[in-house]
Amino acid sequence: MEKAEDLNFIYRNPNEPIEARVKDLLSRMTLKEKVGQMTQIERRVATPSAMKDFSIGSILSAGGSGPFENALSADWADMVDGFQRSALETRLQIPMVYGIDAVHGNNNVYGATIFPHNVGLGATRDADLAERIGVATALEVRASGIQYTFAPCVAVCRDPRWGRCYESYSEDTEIVRKMTSIISGLQGKPPQGHEKGYPFIMGRNNTIACAKHFVGDGGTHKGLNEGNTISSYDDLERIHMAPYLDCLSQGVSTVMASFSSWNGSKLHADRFLLTEVLKDKLGFKGFVISDWAALDKLCDPPGSNNRFCILSAINAGIDMVMVPFKFEQFVEDLVYLVEHGEIPMSRIDDAVERILRVKFVAGLFEHPFADRSLLDIVGCKPHRDLAREAVRKSMVLLKNGKDPRKPFLPLDRKAKRILVAGTHADDLGYQCGGWTATWDGKSGRITIGTTILEAIKKAVGDETEIIYEQYPSTDTLARQDISFAIVAVGEDPYAEFTGDRSELVIPFNGPDIISSVADRIPTLVILISGRPLTLEPSLLEKMDALVAAWLPGSEGEGMTDVIFGDYDFEGKLPVTWFKSFEQLPLNVESNSYDPLYPFGFGLTCNKKKAIQ
Repeated sequence: MEKAEDLNFIYRNPNEPIEARVKDLLSRMTLKEKVGQMTQIERRVATPSAMKDFSIGSILSAGGSGPFENALSADWADMVDGFQRSALETRLQIPMVYGIDAVHGNNNVYGATIFPHNVGLGATRDADLAERIGVATALEVRASGIQYTFAPCVAVCRDPRWGRCYESYSEDTEIVRKMTSIISGLQGKPPQGHEKGYPFIMGRNNTIACAKHFVGDGGTHKGLNEGNTISSYDDLERIHMAPYLDCLSQGVSTVMASFSSWNGSKLHADRFLLTEVLKDKLGFKGFVISDWAALDKLCDPPGSNNRFCILSAINAGIDMVMVPFKFEQFVEDLVYLVEHGEIPMSRIDDAVERILRVKFVAGLFEHPFADRSLLDIVGCKPHRDLAREAVRKSMVLLKNGKDPRKPFLPLDRKAKRILVAGTHADDLGYQCGGWTATWDGKSGRITIGTTILEAIKKAVGDETEIIYEQYPSTDTLARQDISFAIVAVGEDPYAEFTGDRSELVIPFNGPDIISSVADRIPTLVILISGRPLTLEPSLLEKMDALVAAWLPGSEGEGMTDVIFGDYDFEGKLPVTWFKSFEQLPLNVESNSYDPLYPFGFGLTCNKKKAIQ
């Protein structure tokens, strides 16, 4: 059989129009090759024979699934290029596309710049900042050979009990819409007159983006991950669908369907929303991808009827399926369903056209391999400076002084002696949160970065003594010569359902640490969390100052920039801070709105105090 390189095929000519290339390539494909393009598999099963025998169209890394522990970008590029060589040995030499959850920087890769999670970026309200973060993230992703990131999440989180709350920019639809500017950073900014809904990727320094999770994932009942969003279509459209209009205007190339349901209908099988609304009404021309093994969950018990699940999802409008391991069975079942007329060939052709369109737009046929010239940019100073800027702009000052006339912040960097305490003061993993190094994150020095403690030491210099104790001893607390204390406490890392909570308390005895210190020493509390947590009035009263730092990522100096007064606080609450857990769900549209701190709250302070 002739190979593509032996013939002058239209699809191999970069000077031909993209739609002509798509049509030409599609006409040359067998059913099995088409199904292969619709299949995305995890890298651990992507053997050379699997890639060639099944014409696999896409590979992904699950969170933490890399070449080896602490692999650098060059190691990733070597791995991805190896997979690409296998893909290019197929009959038609269609390049595979590699996807990864680079949701706050290229967070799977050791040494990459880790930006604040989305909830922190939402506190900045800074669309230009989000776009610049998209540019930097795209460069660091492409340096690793990867062309596709499953980001951004444009969910509108209406309940902090949801384990993905930190992946949402805000409870407010308009803020989420504003922050979709990250897509123009990731993919490049489309020119004037660009056709809305048509995928757009500028060039080799950009990545394919993915708006997720369509639609309503942030509005599930009681904040349950993969739960049920109960709403009218008008509310679904007004609250949860609106950000997708901005994504489509920017040429977002892919959309991921949500694990969740809308009024009991699972999104992965909802033809009305995926096809009639997203594709037909909104004009989306990229491809719709499933979430991780999501098709298995379309039957009860999960995975009990593979063919029914595949039939439901593909006919509903899913184009690429994240299998991720049982791909042989998936290919066999999908081919069977097409050959027996249960899935029309027109639906397969539509899916493959969309996938090929994105691959052509992304330039994968011309540049399938990693650009090694980008390796030096990973974790570079300009990117870390950008992350530091994002951190300081995301800090929300909730309390500043027990007496409003006597602000506690900014702190005096020339203080004689400072106590630094708490479980999160010197833990980079806690600072970064989930989706960092692993799927749900972990404690410790998981990457390259600066902890709060290290940032404090840099900020004050050698003349100030820093006493660091996670759990301060009685003797330390009894000292009379400590100027003030900085206590950093917060949540442990989590992702998706592992973060669903039936209560939102500060873990690791955080309140006890705060109380023991604040009872004896003037205290600033820095709360590291992906969402508001319960703050009892008696505990809040003891604090001299309180800062919501969200999940700031690798650049801890962004926090010291504001607490020591080099910059003023700019962050405003992107979500409502509840008084009691029983109030939930509580947001600005609630009938009885009585928060501890309202949406949009955020103090400023006189930064000149510490630097006169």
